[in-house]
Amino acid sequence: MTGTRKSRPPLTDESHPNGRVGKRQAILEAALRVFAREGYGQASVDTIASEAGVSKATIYNHLGDKETLFRHALAEIASRSNTKTMDALGAFPTHPEDLRAGLLGVAHKLAECFADDQSTALRRLLQSEIVRFPDLFETIRDSGPNQATEALAGQLARLANAGYLELADPLRAANQFVALIVDELPTLSALGTRKIDDADLTKAVAAGVDTFLRAFGNRATL
Repeated sequence: MTGTRKSRPPLTDESHPNGRVGKRQAILEAALRVFAREGYGQASVDTIASEAGVSKATIYNHLGDKETLFRHALAEIASRSNTKTMDALGAFPTHPEDLRAGLLGVAHKLAECFADDQSTALRRLLQSEIVRFPDLFETIRDSGPNQATEALAGQLARLANAGYLELADPLRAANQFVALIVDELPTLSALGTRKIDDADLTKAVAAGVDTFLRAFGNRATL
């Protein structure tokens, strides 16, 4: 007689590893996977509950309905992406012996942050659901990208004050720096559907940094 495999029952509130915090994190992790894979419209709370190993009621108790869960999931991705970006900016050169090399190092790290799976999923979800959730774009930008851009602007301003760069608007220059180094990445990754070849990433970043330096570099220090 052929036996049938029984599915594992959802973990109860009491049995879930690490208790309440563990349940909430498991729900968010599952939500990130399901929303990224299926999109908001096709994703179901039942599927998320199954992947998280919790009951559907537990999701509602911890994070509310599907819309609220979606908002929490995107905020979680944005927070993680922002942490990685801010870590990358921690290596920004302040008094570089070789300005180009210093900017290349930081730019490469920023490009890797832009191209990673979760950042790509975040952008895809925002683009696909912006009509349904028009307020999410600004909410996500304020909680992550805007902070990183302002931090980058401060770093560029310090380089300008030290005589390495010539720029009038550090915030605009920061936005242009990021745009130059990530401009080719969506094409190279086929809109996030494949991993970018390391050599292609290096070439794209170098082209962006060189263009930035041609526009803003102080010729006396290059």
